[in-house]
Formats: sequence, structure tokens, C-alpha cells
Amino acid sequence: MAVDVEELYERYGPMVLRRCRSLLRDDDRALDAMQDVFVQVLRHEARLSAEAPAGLLLRMATNVCLNLIRRNRRKPEDPKEELLLRIASDDRLESRSIARAALSRLFGKEQESTRTMAVMHLVDGLTLEEVAREVGLSVSGVRKRLRTLKERAVAMEEAA
Repeated sequence: MAVDVEELYERYGPMVLRRCRSLLRDDDRALDAMQDVFVQVLRHEARLSAEAPAGLLLRMATNVCLNLIRRNRRKPEDPKEELLLRIASDDRLESRSIARAALSRLFGKEQESTRTMAVMHLVDGLTLEEVAREVGLSVSGVRKRLRTLKERAVAMEEAA
């Protein structure tokens, strides 16, 4: 099923903008980054699927923002941006492998929608009601999935 770019923009634009603001900490740059995300969607719309658009758009927004941060690394505007840059450009294979393995264990048995919900709520700061509306579940369904994910994370931490 092909994507309707206008519908994606209207429905998910605010979510993408929140992600960009969270990463860039600058409204003007975040707005530009959001526009870049949807320009990419327009360029690749023939190859994109309408399945799980929130997760795709969040991933795209993150990549666009991290690329902007990398480009501006010579002149970081604030310490948080410098930290994001260090995390994004950390080339230490061991650190990245450990983080990837931990996330894989945590999310391995979860549905893609659970991962999307976790990012929306924990990273982007959406309320449970907003997340529920975006993913088409009840608030109690979202709460239950996030609680289960949190319990798994705590158990993993205690086992380590």
C-alpha cells in the first residue's frame, strides 16, 4: 500500500517536530529538520509502505537530526548537543555492540508497535493518551505494554 504523504504530514508532523526539537533543542533547526524528513518521504514515496509510519518517521527524524548535529560538531551550541554528538558518533565497537545487544534482548520479543510506544512516551514525552491515539490502542493497553517492558528492563538490570 503506497503512502499518502499529505496525510502523513498532517497526522505525524507534530510528532516528528517534537522528536526534532528534543534532539536539536532549537525550534528553527527542528522545523527545518522536520521539513527535511518529509522531503525524504516525498522523494522515496514509491518505495515506502504505509505500515508502521510512526516508527519509520521517528527513525528518519532521528537520522536527519543526528546528521545535522554531526555537521555542526565543530561549533556545538550547548553541552547537550555535544553529548548527543558523542553518543551518535561513538565509534567504539564494544560500546555499540553492548548497547545493541541489550536493546535487542529488551525489545526482541516485543511487537514493533511496543517499541514505537516506548519511544513516543519515554523519548518524545507524549502522554499515554496521545500514544494510544497514535497507535490505535486503549490507554490501558499502552500502559500494560509499557509496564511489561519496564519490568523486563528491571529484570535484565538485576540479572546483570
